[in-house]
Amino acid sequence: MASTHQSSHLNEMELRKRNQLQRDKPYVFEKVQKYRAKILKGESIAIVRLVYDYTCNFHCQHCSEATISKKGGHAFTVSDVRELSKQADEMGLAHFVLTGGEPLLFPEYDKIIEAIDPDKFYISSDTNGWFLNLERAKHLKKIGVDKIQLSLDSLNPEDHDQFRGKKGAYERAMRAIDAALEADLNIIVQTVVSKQRVRSEEFLRFLERINGKGVGVFVTYAKPVGDWEGNFDVLVNREDMRYMEELEKRYQVFTHLTPAYGLDLGCIAVKRMISITKYGDVMPCPYIYVSLGNVFEESLQEIIERGLNIKFFGKYFNSCWIAENRKFIHEYVEKKIYGKTLPVSYTEVFSELDFISKSQRCLCKENATANHGK
Repeated sequence: MASTHQSSHLNEMELRKRNQLQRDKPYVFEKVQKYRAKILKGESIAIVRLVYDYTCNFHCQHCSEATISKKGGHAFTVSDVRELSKQADEMGLAHFVLTGGEPLLFPEYDKIIEAIDPDKFYISSDTNGWFLNLERAKHLKKIGVDKIQLSLDSLNPEDHDQFRGKKGAYERAMRAIDAALEADLNIIVQTVVSKQRVRSEEFLRFLERINGKGVGVFVTYAKPVGDWEGNFDVLVNREDMRYMEELEKRYQVFTHLTPAYGLDLGCIAVKRMISITKYGDVMPCPYIYVSLGNVFEESLQEIIERGLNIKFFGKYFNSCWIAENRKFIHEYVEKKIYGKTLPVSYTEVFSELDFISKSQRCLCKENATANHGK
């Protein structure tokens, strides 16, 4: 009954992917089937985004990891990844994203994938595409990687190369797309969208070209952090986000706010995404530089529970705190995060007034609507 009820909330593409998951990774499929019940109970279904290392061959204009990489301390080992995977599995989580830096530069890449355990998790890997040829794509699929998330920011080779700080980046990225498709490796293209780009003709041509290859596009809204700290001119507003929602009806394009699994979660920080640094700090998302705790000091369960008890992450919010909400950016990011060693402890950013109890959690629109009617 639960499976039928959940399936009724999925679109055609989600159903096709869900059927593939059931066939290829039945254990992961069973965990995903419990997502809806977990969310309605106030439990996280977070993707575990693991920044294993910051090593990279690019110098991107908007890099959000460079400032964190300077912190230092105990860094992840393959053994640590194995323990993190164990804890995530016990929590019913089902998806890891391996990122960096550039993951395909990691000499222990295969061992990391093995430690995550492809039988227990859907595994995505970020990449700029530089090292992804057909042979590598086939190898990634063989060792259990399910999806490549490839960065591409313009169809103009010079513009993309300049934005990513690497000559030849565009040519390698396009080769990587073709390689993944030929290897039957799932792939999406990730692209950064700023205020200046969101309504441009260039962006529409970009969607048409990538979709024409049978590839979906994931939009990352520009954030005023990392190398773009203080760059508020690039931020979108609510009207821009509504425009993006209209584009979702015409193109295969989505954002972190796009409903999935039959659930509208709004902002997905903590409830549907955590980002773990090389040094074990768990952040609500890749762009909110707050440490909710460290996995080398506490359990993942304890840290995520703490995060959900912060009102910004334990309550439904139909926008993005760090890409659009100027009040949150000013009061919490500018005043309490800028200029400090990153990530900043939650104790320095949030006060007692920012915390809620577990009974006050409201993780999805369905919960919010029900609670409003009471």
